[in-house]
Amino acid sequence: MTHEHHQRPHPATDAGPRLSPLAEDGWDPATRELLAPVPRDADGRPANVFTTLVRHPGLFRHFLPFGSHLLRDGRLADRTRELLILRTAYNTRAPYEWGRHVPLARAAGVTDEEIRRVGAGPDAQGWPPGDVHLLRAADELHRDARLSAATWSALAADHDEAQLIEITMLVGQYHMVAFFLNSAGTELEPDYEGETLPAPAGAGADATERAHGDV
Repeated sequence: MTHEHHQRPHPATDAGPRLSPLAEDGWDPATRELLAPVPRDADGRPANVFTTLVRHPGLFRHFLPFGSHLLRDGRLADRTRELLILRTAYNTRAPYEWGRHVPLARAAGVTDEEIRRVGAGPDAQGWPPGDVHLLRAADELHRDARLSAATWSALAADHDEAQLIEITMLVGQYHMVAFFLNSAGTELEPDYEGETLPAPAGAGADATERAHGDV
């Protein structure tokens, strides 16, 4: 790869992203090749996560197939995948990740009430046992970097070996993406801004508002 984007990053401030998405009129042929497989939003543009990450072309080339496999070709049911991602977005305080995945969760059959309940976690009333185990798995991986014996056994009752592997890798992948998004200050596209990250447990409504825009 010869066309690397090595501009100096913006200093860390509260105004705007630290790394801006690469505008399409600045794409060189190599960048266009890398972004060609990426789906475009209704406005015809790729999501900001991709046009920011492509500033590291060599990493992007390897990241995209792995992330796309987990998102589109994985062994987990769509609902399972999106519950794990939403809980991970909540745990990592990643409003971009949350905002982009709420519509995908709805498309996978997660109701608006369940989406709101994700912030309350696995102990909230109303979850079926299978969802409790998934949310608890996301929490344990976030907190302990491993699944407890009880959670592994509970998940193993409903998932095969490949799916168990994928659960851990999926949560890890979306932790990694959250680290990047939160640190780069990647801004949520206007069409997704209505999907507000729930406030942390015990926080007031003002924390919800801060979570909406502070990445």
